Amino acid sequence: MNALALTDDKQLALIRRTVAKDCDAAEFDLFIHVCRAVRLDPLRRQIYAFVFGKDNPKKRQMTIVTSIGGYRSIAERTGNYRPGPTEVVVDPALIDAATNPRGISHAVATIYKHAHGEWHPVTETAYWEEFAPIKEVWENNAPTGKFTLDRSKDGWRRMPRVMIEKCAEAKALRRGWPDDFASLLTEEEIDHKHAIELTASEAAERGEVAARLELIGGKDALTIDWCDGSALALVPIGQLGDKALAFIEANKDEPLTVRAWANRNAITLREYWARDKAGALAVKKAVEAVAGSEAA
Repeated sequence: MNALALTDDKQLALIRRTVAKDCDAAEFDLFIHVCRAVRLDPLRRQIYAFVFGKDNPKKRQMTIVTSIGGYRSIAERTGNYRPGPTEVVVDPALIDAATNPRGISHAVATIYKHAHGEWHPVTETAYWEEFAPIKEVWENNAPTGKFTLDRSKDGWRRMPRVMIEKCAEAKALRRGWPDDFASLLTEEEIDHKHAIELTASEAAERGEVAARLELIGGKDALTIDWCDGSALALVPIGQLGDKALAFIEANKDEPLTVRAWANRNAITLREYWARDKAGALAVKKAVEAVAGSEAA
């Protein structure tokens, strides 16, 4: 590593403008401290500072990530490291267009460590399901039970074998030299963790939204004007049919009132039909029985 890069004012300024541009002052100081401790050069893309949740102070977190090249550089400096082969195992039965397009089962990486006068193989396995950034799909503020690869992690779709190989190699290096690689993760290894954290974060936010919506009638509610001079009401879809039928029954002797109500709420009633066809048709039939088919 070029030590000047981590001591020279101009080089530090360059690092802050580029590799660590999202860091605040304290985060930048910590990042440079770690860079110096592990003797990796951020300008050579050996080590990075990722700031997650940077727009939300409560969720903001800096994560220091080492490239696989940085890992290899640290291992090389030990003087007792030798690279070895990697193998990716594919199982056609595991192919899934959303979560595992190539049907990758796992990768096996072997590196060699010299000790006691001979070379010893160190082998580790990385399973696709444990490292690929797979996240649950949400629709209408609710989990669907469906899963997909995180689209922000494009490398896992473009070169999945390379990504899982790096995870296996990083595991092997940490096993062979635990002290040298303590607390250092590669970008490929944090992708899965990040995907899970994002899903949990999104779920929490959706939960907060749902709680607020419940206070005003629920997320599955529609706005209705009961034509009684009161403010518009937010009625849960599950209650709308019964309330509408009760309103029509109460005004069955005033067809003009029922017709005006149906016309004023025409857009809402169409949305109700899209959400609950049977309930909406029952309301439509009741309106027509009192006000005629011209209503709504």
